[in-house]
Amino acid sequence: MKITDLKLDVVSIPRHTGFVCQHAIVRIMTDEGVTGLGEMSDFSHLPKYSVDVRDLEHTLKLQLVGRDPFDIVAVNRDMGDMFPETMYYYEKGTFIRCGVDIALHDLAGKALGVNISSLLGGRVRDKLKVCYPIFRARTMMEVEANVNVVRARLAQGFDVFRLYAGVNPDADEAFLDAVTREFGSRVTIKSLDFSHLLDWKSALRVTKRLAPYGVQLVESPATRNDFEGLRNFRMAVDLPVSEHVWSFKQQHDMIRYDAVDIFNIALIFIGGFGAARKAASAAEAAGKGVLIGTTQELSLGTAAQAIFGAGLTNLTAISDPTGPELYVNDVAAEPVRYENGYLLVPDASKPGLGIDIDWSKVERLRVDGFSWGDQKTANLQDRTSSV
Repeated sequence: MKITDLKLDVVSIPRHTGFVCQHAIVRIMTDEGVTGLGEMSDFSHLPKYSVDVRDLEHTLKLQLVGRDPFDIVAVNRDMGDMFPETMYYYEKGTFIRCGVDIALHDLAGKALGVNISSLLGGRVRDKLKVCYPIFRARTMMEVEANVNVVRARLAQGFDVFRLYAGVNPDADEAFLDAVTREFGSRVTIKSLDFSHLLDWKSALRVTKRLAPYGVQLVESPATRNDFEGLRNFRMAVDLPVSEHVWSFKQQHDMIRYDAVDIFNIALIFIGGFGAARKAASAAEAAGKGVLIGTTQELSLGTAAQAIFGAGLTNLTAISDPTGPELYVNDVAAEPVRYENGYLLVPDASKPGLGIDIDWSKVERLRVDGFSWGDQKTANLQDRTSSV
């Protein structure tokens, strides 16, 4: 079997918040008629530079056409040379590598007639407990809208929430107070996510203020790559501390500094199944837990995240992939399913990812390429519309 072609289809889909995100659906075709599907998820992040989609498609074709799609390790090595780690967790190169890696695994599974779970060694669970994100309140006017989100999502079965915090602590506390008074023990706040916006001392002050509301853990409470600050924060709080993994050098440094309790691993931020499994193994060897992170993928990318999480033996915290619930549309013929706050792993009897694309939806949502227009920095950080 040989790869004969590669195509990138970019779709633009709004979130319920009003922010519009762009994703690339990856198709890798072969001479035996098997096509693998992947997703380069949610390119709408800072930094605001982009890639030319047609140039990227041409570059990937030159790299992949003629190769054996089962040579995934070799392809990933070459992709790492083309799109290297930069120690930045919104690095577009990892998004690109991730989309190709997922498509190759989907292709291999379909060619063999097995689910990707079988390629990765099987499953230890068929569902993942997940949390719904509450986006950062920059003004007090946004508090009630965020409480309304909790009301609506709790009615759908989501009883755990992750709060993006730190820019306006008064608004954060007002939200937590309102949620505690109205919902009590029916709602859990999984984490305060500071998104590297505060230095560790500032994050510590806010955490001490908000922790009494029953927060389970704290995420990204220091500026990017400040491993000493991250450790200082961890030593000063009783709550577990989590941080994203966006490069192996960065993960090595976090282990060396003993700076975290839980590694937040998302396929999109580390470059696909192969890289994510290495990161999870490194975490396990270091005695650390894992949670499955997210950039808020569509159903293709979310299915990949679910399959990855299904095979982990050190998944110790509630995870984050709820992307399909955030968007007003999807390109999947049947989107991934959520029940009672759990993400269901795609049926193990379905080959590859277990997700099919509705190409009529792709045609309706298609755009020429990636563009961010005049959206402000704060909107790109939080992927929310202006208030």
